[in-house]
Amino acid sequence: MVEVIAELCQNHNGDRSVLEEMVYAAAESGATFAKIQSMKADDLTHRPHFDAGATDERGIVTAIRRPYDAEYSRLKPLDLTDDDHHRFIELCQKLRIKPLTTVFCRSRVPFVARLGLEAVKVASFDCSSHALLRDLVRHNVPRVIVSTGSTFDSEIEEACRVLNGVDVALMHCVSIYPTPLAEANLRRLDYLRRLCPVVGISDHSIPEKDGVKLIASALLCGAQIVERHFTILPKDKTKDGPVSVNPQQMEELVRVSRMETDELRAFVRENVPEFELMLGSETRPLSHTELLNRDYYRGRFASRLPDGTWIYNWEDRPLS
Repeated sequence: MVEVIAELCQNHNGDRSVLEEMVYAAAESGATFAKIQSMKADDLTHRPHFDAGATDERGIVTAIRRPYDAEYSRLKPLDLTDDDHHRFIELCQKLRIKPLTTVFCRSRVPFVARLGLEAVKVASFDCSSHALLRDLVRHNVPRVIVSTGSTFDSEIEEACRVLNGVDVALMHCVSIYPTPLAEANLRRLDYLRRLCPVVGISDHSIPEKDGVKLIASALLCGAQIVERHFTILPKDKTKDGPVSVNPQQMEELVRVSRMETDELRAFVRENVPEFELMLGSETRPLSHTELLNRDYYRGRFASRLPDGTWIYNWEDRPLS
């Protein structure tokens, strides 16, 4: 059966009661997993060139503008405590939906590993953080679900070597927010399947515009896991709201995920005229937008040492 991840991300806005309602809604919608994010604002790194951003002489953006102070102030109220994690897991167990989280820096791996989760998620921009992946292996995390957006093929292949012996799933992802259907490149699933038997897709298209087109097409291409940002709030009330599905849209996604192949093929034929456009290529260069996002998000979080220096997730050196 296809696994459906409801990515709660930070659509709770730091409100624990909203987070609880989100878990209830995700469970009622039929999702397999409810996923939070184990990030902390204090792990946000200050890289001064992103404070103002940069453009070249032709006016082309060469660095995203994302001022540190504003980003820290936005993230700090959204932090989930260790106790919040435990309450989240208990609620998921009560509602029979599997708890899941994304780990964002090496220093958080021991805590996340102790939670006893069935799986841990690794975000696209850490697929190439092989030291972080090695930490997950060393801490006996039983299953790792890795997104692959804005990651070079050689890095994905090395990630699979690092995770050899662990139950692994690779998620196709296009790190353009929102993702145009023409950029979906669903043939990437064939490439990932040669590296790993379980593959899926993380969808960041616009629900109001594209509905379940990308998910349905990915399922027809063999995706076994689908992930969607999820919200119960008005979509203009959270940063990720525009690419998030509400409970009714999640129910439709789950319904499509449960279709038999013939029914799914008929659904796509009748409802997804863009299917051929979405297939794209197995291998391709990363777009300018993806490279900009890689530049910013890879290294956004790191582990701070007692002396105030940082260890980035790809740096394979001791944390103490």
